[in-house]
Amino acid sequence: MQTVTARNGIATAPHFLAAQAGRDVLAHGGSAVEACVAIAATLAVVYPHMTAIGGDGFWVIREPDGTVHSIHGCGGAAATADLSLYAGLEAVPTRGPLAANTVAGTISGWAAALEADYCTLPLERLLRDAITHAENGMTVTKGGAAIAAGKGDELRGQPGAYAATFEPEGRPLAEGDTLRLPALAETLRKLAANGLQDFYTGELAALIAADLEALGSPVSAADLAAHTATWPDPLHTRVGGATLYNATPPTQGFASLLILALFDRLKADAPEGFDHVHGLVEATKQAFLMRDVHVGDPAYTDFDFQALLSDPAALDELAARIDPAKALEWPQPPQWGDTCWFGAADAEGRVVSCIQSTYFEFGSGLVLPQTGITWQNRGSSFRLAESGWNALKPGRKPFHTLNPALAVFEDGRVMAYGTMGGEGQPQTQAALFTRYARFGMDLQDAINAPRWLLGRTWGDVTTSLKLEDGFDEGLYAQLTDAGHDVERVGGLTATMGHAGAVVRLAGGSFEGASDPRSDGEAAGW
Repeated sequence: MQTVTARNGIATAPHFLAAQAGRDVLAHGGSAVEACVAIAATLAVVYPHMTAIGGDGFWVIREPDGTVHSIHGCGGAAATADLSLYAGLEAVPTRGPLAANTVAGTISGWAAALEADYCTLPLERLLRDAITHAENGMTVTKGGAAIAAGKGDELRGQPGAYAATFEPEGRPLAEGDTLRLPALAETLRKLAANGLQDFYTGELAALIAADLEALGSPVSAADLAAHTATWPDPLHTRVGGATLYNATPPTQGFASLLILALFDRLKADAPEGFDHVHGLVEATKQAFLMRDVHVGDPAYTDFDFQALLSDPAALDELAARIDPAKALEWPQPPQWGDTCWFGAADAEGRVVSCIQSTYFEFGSGLVLPQTGITWQNRGSSFRLAESGWNALKPGRKPFHTLNPALAVFEDGRVMAYGTMGGEGQPQTQAALFTRYARFGMDLQDAINAPRWLLGRTWGDVTTSLKLEDGFDEGLYAQLTDAGHDVERVGGLTATMGHAGAVVRLAGGSFEGASDPRSDGEAAGW
């Protein structure tokens, strides 16, 4: 894979059909925002194990005039989702009706983004490719088939239409099979005809609420109607040569920015050496310690995240806690979650970083029979506690691993980048950004290169430092000698996420890259 270049615009996504849908919108005269709506809708069809319109989504958008703003399409817990609903349980279930306890905010995020006066293409055009693929069918990829096979046992018994939708022949879909989603196609047609608000207050909302109630979810028609997207100012911090932006809580965007702000203060002369990998891993630990105390629904904390990210002395003090030669012991529990990051840039100078998710693969496992929507289980991360971090409360927004990253360079470049991967998202962002920005690596090479992950693997709860093959052999021993719990995981693996990036260069041309660990591509116009 090589970095893709383009003159008029570019889009990238972890499935090639979604990237092509975004590129075609750009070629049709659409903006990067409209391209990302097309990508998002297409991913919900062709990458249904990773994302759906029944999940949440977050946007960071850099406008041609230099303004950077964000959108949170993030739903809160249902009005009846309180501790009494889970009486007798030690934790919120990760699958099933009680896991489907928050409103899906993704569609509200699309609607908010499309309010911009430069978004003029009709919804019918933006959703066209998604509807076509859902109706006519698309070929199941190797990665999609592996997830379907691995998760089938825990999903096919859930109430709703999972088995009928994703195992129509009584078995998990295999690589090369055709997946058709006619109910989801009809839902997308309704949205195109009636408008996106139909998801929350219209004909479609009534169908959604009826299905959720019948399946045992606490999310009601009133919860849907009460939901709105929000427009919080993104967080930002300075590193050498660039200003970095990311989403505010309840996302872990704060941690992603803090990792790079701390690493900017450390010595590292070359990529992939001990100072690079060890430094970023130790910066990750410091950032995660802060994240796990403070990050959650911003209505439940008075911590000033932006103040810390803007305070050089405070950042210096945190960076000084990092031992350049020795690993901090790391018993912290990992965070879960899988998702899709995608991005686009247009000829007017607009650059968009966007991410959406259902949390676990296929979310709660509830596929709504009348609409074909897979509903998220993001609220399964809530703690069943009276108070404290991420404690369940009606209306409260859960902690999110999702975070879309964007960088504005002093030399005029603008970069949108991100990845799926829960605990690994900030770490892969850090690897990608430092390789490209600090060490000058080619964009695609920065994604292709071997990666590491402190925390969980895909489906495994561990806290080891996992590394792909391909680093200098001496590095594995150096990291072990420094006290890291090193685990080698073989060649390139989806465990490390599905990363992507687009860059608008100072002269107005574009670069884009996608991850060989995914089914994606960067598509230029």
